[in-house]
Amino acid sequence: MERREFVASLVAGGCAGMCVDLTLFPLDTIKTRLQSQQGFYKAGGFRGIYAGVPSAAVGSFPNAAAFFVTYECTKSLLGAGGALAAPHAAPVTHMLAASLGEIVACLIRVPTEVVKQRTQASPSSTTYQMLLATLREEGVRGLYRGFGSTVLREIPFSLVQFPLWEYLKTLWSWRQGHTLYSWQAAVCGAFAGAVAAFVTTPLDVAKTRIMLAKAGSTTASGNIPVVLYDVWKSRGLTGLFAGSIPRMTFISVGGFIFLGTYEKVRRTLL
Repeated sequence: MERREFVASLVAGGCAGMCVDLTLFPLDTIKTRLQSQQGFYKAGGFRGIYAGVPSAAVGSFPNAAAFFVTYECTKSLLGAGGALAAPHAAPVTHMLAASLGEIVACLIRVPTEVVKQRTQASPSSTTYQMLLATLREEGVRGLYRGFGSTVLREIPFSLVQFPLWEYLKTLWSWRQGHTLYSWQAAVCGAFAGAVAAFVTTPLDVAKTRIMLAKAGSTTASGNIPVVLYDVWKSRGLTGLFAGSIPRMTFISVGGFIFLGTYEKVRRTLL
């Protein structure tokens, strides 16, 4: 991967992350409150819809930049030669690249997500107060609470979203006989995002419950099957898919902005 491509992926990824996280923040707050154990209205309802936004603002650029740099580097390394260079192996390359990208990005994403979600679920506290409270009660480990469940949510999500996005782009450009415009890549991103979002909602519910649970409780230990079974027992299928509509809306609009901005900025820089 050339230096120019590296810088383009870094800047385009960061800009895309900032655009999507800040534009769609209110929808994200509603989703978090719908999934929280205390219920939507006790978690704040429609009040303080921008609670936790500083945490999202600080984390979104480096998090998305880390993802796309890893994604593009892995893609070019795997596509350079060997068995994965063949066209029919492209989905496997995209899956591996996206999975690796998610693991790297989660090192930045999880601490900001923990602080953000806790602030969203108790809007009377500020982001800074919530950060200090987390560090005081649980130390740095508290900031990485739910790391496993986040990675386990993000990898299946990326395994669906990115190969589907790349496939739709290839199909559409083949149909029209030239490379896609940025808005067309964005439409493919919106569709791929909505499908991936719906499929992985139960994992998102588990991740939210683990991050919001009281320190020392069984949920806080981060055992995903146990958390999912608890949700299933108390709220059934509707509980497992709680917040799926705002999540699908958020991610499909997010996919449009995120992948569209990424393509546009990257092409402009290259």
